[in-house]
Amino acid sequence: MDKRTFLKSTSLLGLACFSGISSLANAQDIGPDLSFNAADDEDFWARVRRSYKLNPDFINLENGYYCIAPKQVMARYLDHIRYVNLEGAHYMRTVQFDNKKSIAYRLAELAGCEQDELVITRNTTESLDLVISGMHWKKGDEAVMAEQDYGAMLDMFKQVSKRYGTVNKIISIPQDPKSDEEIVELYERAITPRTKLLMVCHMINITGHILPVQKICDMAHRKGVQVMVDGAHAFAHLKFSIPELHCDYYGSSLHKWLSAPLGVGMLYIKREHVPQLWPIFADSSKKDDDILRLNHTGTNPVATDLAIADAIDYYQLIGAARKETRLRHLQNYWINKVRDMPHLIINTPADPARSCAIANVGVKGMKPAAMADTLMKEYGIYTVAIDGAGVHGCRITPNVFTSFNELDMLVKALKEIRV
Repeated sequence: MDKRTFLKSTSLLGLACFSGISSLANAQDIGPDLSFNAADDEDFWARVRRSYKLNPDFINLENGYYCIAPKQVMARYLDHIRYVNLEGAHYMRTVQFDNKKSIAYRLAELAGCEQDELVITRNTTESLDLVISGMHWKKGDEAVMAEQDYGAMLDMFKQVSKRYGTVNKIISIPQDPKSDEEIVELYERAITPRTKLLMVCHMINITGHILPVQKICDMAHRKGVQVMVDGAHAFAHLKFSIPELHCDYYGSSLHKWLSAPLGVGMLYIKREHVPQLWPIFADSSKKDDDILRLNHTGTNPVATDLAIADAIDYYQLIGAARKETRLRHLQNYWINKVRDMPHLIINTPADPARSCAIANVGVKGMKPAAMADTLMKEYGIYTVAIDGAGVHGCRITPNVFTSFNELDMLVKALKEIRV
């Protein structure tokens, strides 16, 4: 079977697998170009919920780490595993790389960038660490970041500092800023003539805070500083295109909000920066301006790459705008019921435009680990404890399959939990 035949057949099979979703929302067409807003159409979202196999033993409100794949995507993923296993080395030596390029092309379309600016990786950490470690650092060079940034990238900056003698300038993001400009000015004050790179989260993973990335990028570029964006929690969560952010680098994990199987991510690199980066693993077969030279990691689970296209199909059937609106609707539903309770601490901005699905809540006087343990053992609600960078509470992360009944159980638990 050649590449075109394989991709065509998988596409047709994918449509068959997704046919059950096409009747969502009272048999309305829910293609991505339809203006229909189904944020509070419970029939629509009940049908979405039925497309997931959920564990009945607990309520899953920790979808930030990994958003499970819907049944249709899982079925396609298993088909890919069986197909690659059937073909064996014949697949790996013939169409493996062409198929990966085809999938990367679809991913680039979704991201709004050119194909030669994007590669498929294994996760956000690999994507951003490739940029951090791949830059030409010199002693005294500076990097700007926030204490609320993800620990793996902060660790890589620390390693670069030890290795090259660079300086890390660390700011702290206010939990409830008065304006975008307040945040932009924090980053701006940290920049000096020695600053080489600024890292910023599109959405802070521990609080759900959406940062004004475009404004930060524009400010940094006026000062000659490149910007790398951690988009682990924003891609396929919020509706946007990467170029409109004006960033130089963007990394994300596709097993998060795109709901692809575990082990796939992506990295966007603005075209002119590609030749300037050192790859993690050398590949002398590619030219310096070929982004694929930065993506040489040896043999990897190629069936997982193929499943990205199926995850994109599912995401587009729901619709990017509808998904973002629904996720924000879910968060507002529960948080507005508990925000004014005096025994609780809300660690997410009050302005609903500054967050979406992810939020964080703590109980005064209670350790986050104890709170998470109580939610799970006494109420059957699974969350994750966050205890650092000025944030002390549990991250609450619903997904498109989350019901209001489940959120009502969370509200009940938060009302009752006391030290």
